[in-house]
Amino acid sequence: MNKRLEKRHKRQVARAREHVKQSEPDLRTPEQVAAAREASQAVASRRAAPRAPYSTPPQNPAEPAPTSAAKADGDS
Repeated sequence: MNKRLEKRHKRQVARAREHVKQSEPDLRTPEQVAAAREASQAVASRRAAPRAPYSTPPQNPAEPAPTSAAKADGDS
């Protein structure tokens, strides 16, 4: 039974090696690599910068909204 498991493992490894994708060499010049690195750092710094709050601040649920009070007064 141990030999059967070894053979099965060898087949699995052989099949997995067929599907391995070899990485391609980087054909860029050192100047192009440096420029790409600088560009990616600029994008990363913009992502990390805090943004202005675009959503409205949460209202206190204990206080009535001003529009609902005005409607209530006008309906009476």
